[in-house]
Amino acid sequence: MFSDADHRFMSRALELAAKGLFTTTPNPRVGCVIVKDGQVVAEGWHRRAGEPHAEALALAQAGGAARGATVYVTLEPCAHTGRTPPCADALVQARVGRVIAAMEDPNPQVAGRGLERLRAAGIDVRCGLLGDRALELNVGFVSRMSRGRPWVRMKIAASLDGMTALSDGSSQWITGEAARADGHAWRARACAVLTGIGTVRTDDPTMNVRSVPTTRQPLRIVIDSRLEIDRGARILQAADDAGATLLLAGLGPDGQPPAEALARARGLEVQWVPCDDRGKNDLAAALQLLGARGLNEIHVEAGYKLNGSLLRAGLVDELLVYIAPRLLGQGQGMADIGSLTSLSQSIDFDVSEMKQLGPDLRLRLLRRAPVMSATTLSGTL
Repeated sequence: MFSDADHRFMSRALELAAKGLFTTTPNPRVGCVIVKDGQVVAEGWHRRAGEPHAEALALAQAGGAARGATVYVTLEPCAHTGRTPPCADALVQARVGRVIAAMEDPNPQVAGRGLERLRAAGIDVRCGLLGDRALELNVGFVSRMSRGRPWVRMKIAASLDGMTALSDGSSQWITGEAARADGHAWRARACAVLTGIGTVRTDDPTMNVRSVPTTRQPLRIVIDSRLEIDRGARILQAADDAGATLLLAGLGPDGQPPAEALARARGLEVQWVPCDDRGKNDLAAALQLLGARGLNEIHVEAGYKLNGSLLRAGLVDELLVYIAPRLLGQGQGMADIGSLTSLSQSIDFDVSEMKQLGPDLRLRLLRRAPVMSATTLSGTL
């Protein structure tokens, strides 16, 4: 179906798309390569929302050479007018000969319509080339469009015996510099970094990206049901090297913010979230609200209690577990998921990747039985 050359050019398009890893939110990361007579005549990648899409940039560069050419694009060309015109129409007007897309766009405003528009214009259209890689690059965008909530990636640094802190809460530093820098790279990729009020009280973290270069800081989110955060907490301080901070506080039983919490909210950015019967934030509802804000990927760095709550609720899609070759003995574990009475109650993940980082090992794990796949999203080949 696809030639070696097709694979090579789509791989290049994916490389271009990755250039927008830190900047395109809430838009997807998209790259485009235009090829004529076996030669690349133009390339483009989407940089940030409101700026031209990858296809438009490549077409502008190609000029008349686009006529009859093959266009490789990592996501189905859009078919609706947003802040920019439809890319499908631009490709038709340029009279390209063939379009190969890595996967369909899950956005309900597109969802196959871009490919249909191209086919209706007589263009040879194919979809599904390197779809798994395209999905990996835009897993957060796909999650938000298909499930209404961000992709949740939880980062945990632990010892060989599974401890994330000593009994007194001491945890700096369990892993080495290489592992910590890698964790900051994942922070930089995310739209937001999420933690809990317990971690803010214990560690007073900044939760910004420091160890790797980045062109923007992700939003910082604190789950604080009763809005008890100290106004002097470092995560609330505005600075050039820190992002904005959002607090997720709980609504009362009457569906309204409690008076005392409402008074404490003055001057802060607060999202009010429904609570469960224990007065804790409804985490599933919170993620839906964050999805509505246009957040694609959430990077969780929290304590074992919030980790456990997210895992028990089935809201964690991916784990980044950094294992240090050391034993800490009695301390705080990775996540409080309660006492299980059967192995069948376990929360299962599949190992996606293992990587050595200095003396430490990083395990990347995906929740078993994922709800999304490139096969279901890439359309008919």
